[in-house]
Order: sequence, then structure tokens, then C-alpha cells
Amino acid sequence: MKWESRVTKLLGIKYPIIQGGLAYLAYADLAAAVSNAGCLGQITAMSLPNPDKLREEIQKLKKMTSNPFGVNFAIGQHGRPFEHMVEVAIEEKVPVISVTGGNPKPVLDMVKDHDIKKLVLVAARRQAEKAEELGADAVMVVGQEGGGHLGRADTGTLILTPQVVDHVSIPVIASGGIVDGRGMMAALALGAEGIEMGTRFIATKECIDAHQIYKQAILDADENSTVVIKRSIGAPARALKNSWTDEILNKEKLEQGYESLKDYISGEANKKYIYEGDGLNGFGWAGQGAARINDIPAVDELIQSIVKEAEDIKGKWIK
Repeated sequence: MKWESRVTKLLGIKYPIIQGGLAYLAYADLAAAVSNAGCLGQITAMSLPNPDKLREEIQKLKKMTSNPFGVNFAIGQHGRPFEHMVEVAIEEKVPVISVTGGNPKPVLDMVKDHDIKKLVLVAARRQAEKAEELGADAVMVVGQEGGGHLGRADTGTLILTPQVVDHVSIPVIASGGIVDGRGMMAALALGAEGIEMGTRFIATKECIDAHQIYKQAILDADENSTVVIKRSIGAPARALKNSWTDEILNKEKLEQGYESLKDYISGEANKKYIYEGDGLNGFGWAGQGAARINDIPAVDELIQSIVKEAEDIKGKWIK
């Protein structure tokens, strides 16, 4: 069965599935496995310390796959300049970039005269319309079920996806709570032409930097195992519930602002958990879809299982 859509044509991929940026985890090994499986793998640029390291990771990825891949720029959440990192992506002739976490205009302006496909993550209809105006080739729409940073409104993927589809002319990629073939078919039924998954790709063999404790916590999760932190500072984000996130939420109740939270929500605290499995001193991002994840397959096995489940559903619909 062919899974052709405007997204697969735009990105040059076989299946309309995109791997999320995954701060501190989305590097060449994972991205190559996703791209080699016929989907779009991505490197996370702003988790790397400098342009040389980004160039090194891109060149490593190019040796591991001949298929299209992307570089994700999570601007605005790392508090440092990104322009020099974008220049590396341009120089390395990266086929796709995605922009998350901030105003995409500066990045889109930098790459507009280059043969680079541009994806923008949005969490609201107006953001999607603005991204299209700015020159995005497609938008990735994340509902409040997603892991990591979300929109300020608690709009779910089921509502947000068709709302955006009805208001933009560029392809829409659904994200948030999608981890399997059922989720993919639901997204397509809502008018999306592809899906983005983050949490599901953490629980794979090729996500080599994620600690086994982190992966096991995803496997053990149910529908109540994630919480939204950072609401009090206007940057809501979903993480696995543990004693560290409990402490964050207790501090947020005091409404003392960013300064009281900064050490608890820092990248260092994030890495403490995802790299070392230290849940007493750190946290890990995850979406509500963790409740639907029950194994740690190789990426290729995962993609094939998603496609088979989706094809089985499609076959039932056509009868």
C-alpha cells in the first residue's frame, strides 16, 4: 500500500512519519534509523554546544543514511543565539529544517533562498496561519497531549488538527498523543497528511542516549503518569511525573517566578534524568501517549508495526 501525501512528496519520504526534535536525544544514530526506515529523522541542533558539533553530527548522519533528514531548531528555550547554527545547516545543504519553541521568522528568512524544506511546530490556529504567511512549507500541530513544550491553551490534538487543516493551505502534520497505527489513521481522518512522534521514538533501541530507567518509566506509564510543569511562567510543558516534578509544581504554587524554578527546570536537571536515570534530581519529557507504549523495538520494527496496523485499519474501512 502506498502512503503518498503532500508530506511524503514534500520531504521525499516513503511514510508520512516525522521524528520529533527530542532535546538532548535526537542525534545521528536515532535520526539515521528513522530516515532509513522511510520516515524523516531529525537532529536537535540547539542541544549541541556549538556549530562545529552540529556540523560533525550532520556529517555523521550523512554517512549513515542517503535518505532525507531534518535538523530541528528549538529557538527560544535555550536562551542563546541560533543564527550560527542555522548557517551550518545551510552550508551542509540540509534537506529539511524544523523550527519549534519561538518565532520562526528569523530562521525562515535565513533559509528562504536555499533549497531547504521548512516545517514549523505550532500549537494554535493563528500560529499556523502566521507560519504559512512567513513561508513555512508545512506545519506540525501539537495538541496538549504532547510531551515537552506545548501551547498555552489546553487544546487537544483531536480538535486542533482539523481546526488548523481548515485554515491553512499548506500540509498539516499532527502531533501529540500519537504513538501507533491507530493514532496515525486518526490523524489522517482529521485531515492531517502526516504525523510527528516524539515520546514513541525515545522508547527505541536506537535512542542510545536515553537511560534505561527513562525508557522503563515510559513503558510503565499510564494515562495519569505525566504532568504539565512551567505553567506559572507561561511555558507549559509535559513531563513524566516524579518527585522532581512534584517539587516543581509545589514551587509554582508559590508564584515566585522563573528565578525560583530555573535550577529545577534547567537543561542540566533534564539531562540528570534522561542520561543518568536520576529521578531524585531531574525530570524527563514525555507525552500522554506514553500510556500506549509497551515495548522498546528497533526503529525499523516500530515503523513496520505502525504501517501494518494502519493498513489493517484502512482495509476494514474500505470493506
